[in-house]
Amino acid sequence: MTVPPSDLPPIAADHLRPIDTALYAAPGDDGHAPRLLMLYGSVRERSFSRLAAEEGARLLRWFGAEVRFFDPSGLPLPDAAPADHPKVAELRDLATWSEGMVWSSPERHGAMSAIMKAQIDWLPLSLGGVRPTQGKTLALMQVCGGSQSFNAVNQMRILGRWMRMVTIPNQSSIPKAWDEFDEAGRMRPSPLYLRIVDVMEELVKFTWMTRGRSSDLTDRHSERVESHEALSRRVNQKKV
Repeated sequence: MTVPPSDLPPIAADHLRPIDTALYAAPGDDGHAPRLLMLYGSVRERSFSRLAAEEGARLLRWFGAEVRFFDPSGLPLPDAAPADHPKVAELRDLATWSEGMVWSSPERHGAMSAIMKAQIDWLPLSLGGVRPTQGKTLALMQVCGGSQSFNAVNQMRILGRWMRMVTIPNQSSIPKAWDEFDEAGRMRPSPLYLRIVDVMEELVKFTWMTRGRSSDLTDRHSERVESHEALSRRVNQKKV
């Protein structure tokens, strides 16, 4: 039996189960660790959206994933800098590397934060002939300063669909986040923490299921028609 790491609260570690990848992986999958990118929507020193993402990352690593973070500090506003700006290039490289993402945002004025939206806006639908988000998995989290709300995750779910991502059904919303984390920045054991466990487990399962099937799942009739018409135009132009 795999032993959960000591840095997980007992409320999670007592019943964690390793994921049987054979149940989910596509035929021919080489078995490498799922590559998951964490984006968070605040640059405060004590950012609860980052702390929630860090809790998620601990779980993702236990479930066998390779996890990387993008620090949004210094990321320019969309269109305020060229696409080769170092922070923009870093974000896009990580998006291309990833097979799935976690978006964790605070709720501000009933919406996701501008920092969260800026990161998403810097991710193009197409990059050098490759769609950096299409067919990749997505999990959503938000933290609230007051009572529980789902405004930010609902907004991000719309964006995930627009970015052609496979957004998993489960999601996390943490009310009164200031009361859910201890001084060390660790989330206190609670049903809210268990929901994060659920979300991360589901994300890894969906990533195993879809990554080897993504090209078939996102193969669209309309795009095949467009590709055929574009090819026909090029052929006709050469004839002329």
